[in-house]
Amino acid sequence: MTISITSAFDSGNIRVVRIDEDGADLEIVPDHLSDFYQWFHFRVSGAQGRRLRFRILNAAGAAYPLGWPGYRARVSHDRTDWRLTEASYADGVLEIVHAAEHPLLWFAYFAPYSSERHEALIARYAATPGFTHRELGRTLDGRPIDALTVGHGAKPVWLYARQHPGETMAEYWMEGALERLADADDPVTAALLSKATCHLVPNMNPDGSARGHLRTNAAGVNLNREWANPTAERSPEVLCVRNAMDETGVAFAIDAHGDEAIPANFIAGFEGIPGWTDEQGAKFYRYRDALAARTPDFQTRLGYAPSAPGKANLAMSTNQLAERYGAISMTLEMPFKDHDPNPDHGHGWHPARCRQLAHACLETLAEQIDTL
Repeated sequence: MTISITSAFDSGNIRVVRIDEDGADLEIVPDHLSDFYQWFHFRVSGAQGRRLRFRILNAAGAAYPLGWPGYRARVSHDRTDWRLTEASYADGVLEIVHAAEHPLLWFAYFAPYSSERHEALIARYAATPGFTHRELGRTLDGRPIDALTVGHGAKPVWLYARQHPGETMAEYWMEGALERLADADDPVTAALLSKATCHLVPNMNPDGSARGHLRTNAAGVNLNREWANPTAERSPEVLCVRNAMDETGVAFAIDAHGDEAIPANFIAGFEGIPGWTDEQGAKFYRYRDALAARTPDFQTRLGYAPSAPGKANLAMSTNQLAERYGAISMTLEMPFKDHDPNPDHGHGWHPARCRQLAHACLETLAEQIDTL
């Protein structure tokens, strides 16, 4: 009796090329109207007692093939606990091997974050005292762009995630941020919210999330290249969020993402914007370095090379916000692999650690809010 494989569910992505009793040859389906692909998420039934072997044949053509060496896939039997399983990359093929102890298993590039979990998150905090909910706009598929606001301080803070929908660690990070901001009895939170008003957009790309995309929306558009000139036809998600930011201004912002290749958490800044000043840059570096001092789950050695003076891409949100509002803005990148300076050999970088990192980010912000 052969196994059965499907991805016909929310955020699912895989194409079966060939299947046999204990494994299959597979391909990842590109994002709609796009060449991007790397996110996979599929279910396997009839698995128990088998040593499963899956070969993703088109791994070499993925958006970031340098992300495969050293990568290990995630597997779960209950869709709650996602553990690492064996994987290897050679000759352009990603091979995943797993000794199955359960009849039903799910495999994914990272722990998935479903549309239903997003709806539950929004419902919970929309009903939480101190929070207000707004629907900033609609996506091309008609889904809402949800925003939650908390605090009464003068400084506008924006936290937003999942411009790239396959980077699910970003919405788990948002869970942690909301959890900490809802803790009214915490003196650090209380101090922050007395000086800042925090606006949070947990998922900027719900269409891509539901469709099983890695990087784009329903039109095949990379939202993090739309911030200079967003349009209702291509990028209504960015347009409605940027319009809301224009209403409030932005003093501080974190855009939460995931990185395929670098095995560490790091932050990218806004070096290279036309309006760069050393004073603005110093505030960014002070925040980055203080976060590294606060938690072993963040570091500053690995990351992206900064843009040369005047060469920053203003279509990217971090650069646009720093230039447009004078914000201390940054892109937080979390790994699909693990945070190698402080690894977890059973789970890798995982949802609970995303939430804990969000707590550390807000604690660091609370320390520095007076200097922004």
